[in-house]
Amino acid sequence: MSTTTYSLAELMICAASEAWRDDGEVLASGIGVIPRLAASLSMLTGNPRLLMTDSEAYMVAEPVPLGARNGYEPKRDSWMGFSRIFDNVWGGKRHALVGPTQIDRFGQANISCIGDYARPKAQMLGVRGFPGNSISHANSFCVPSHNRRVFVEGEVDMVASVGYNPARLARGWSLDEIDIRLIITDLCVLDFQGPERQMRIRSLHPGVTVEQVQDNTGFQLFVPADCPTTAAPTDAQLQLIQRLDPHNLRALQLKDNPPGQR
Repeated sequence: MSTTTYSLAELMICAASEAWRDDGEVLASGIGVIPRLAASLSMLTGNPRLLMTDSEAYMVAEPVPLGARNGYEPKRDSWMGFSRIFDNVWGGKRHALVGPTQIDRFGQANISCIGDYARPKAQMLGVRGFPGNSISHANSFCVPSHNRRVFVEGEVDMVASVGYNPARLARGWSLDEIDIRLIITDLCVLDFQGPERQMRIRSLHPGVTVEQVQDNTGFQLFVPADCPTTAAPTDAQLQLIQRLDPHNLRALQLKDNPPGQR
């Protein structure tokens, strides 16, 4: 275990890196600083078969550090243009870690708008690739601020991605074809391994209580009898994160860059 202090962002990066551990050879897509560092860390530790791009047009043999490269030359393996990305998406050989604006108890996610779709209070990205991604391959979510505005009561305002909601399944589909793995927040790690796919607290971050998580969630969570604590980053993991993020962009992702141990 780590003998040094670590930030909450670093704890989340390490926790999120576990999402790909058992995936084998799939394309990892981390959208945002914490998700991208998590995918990169997973490629260097838990799953060396993981595939990654340079975020431009090539597959790489090792993750590319964030920010200005200062002479670093990516170790390019092969071309990976947009058409090949879609081949991976539709073939199910991808696992994306994304950041929804809203999530409901079914795991349905929203990045489109807040409020009524016809007259929204706020317009965001639109559904983008969420519909196709959610029916084609595994997905995990990263939430930097766990609160009831994100984990909403009822359904999300705009269903941008498929979740474990029987009422919205397309004809001929089953819930077994939906694959939402982990939700990593600033309070805990969640999954859908509760009874009848109920969202479950998988682990609590150090110093966080079940009551804190439930109070900040708009629906009932399943709490196992023995709820573990999220593992602290190891010294080796922290060294790799520093190498992957030499400009410390991770320190800007959470308000005031809080410590991982409350």
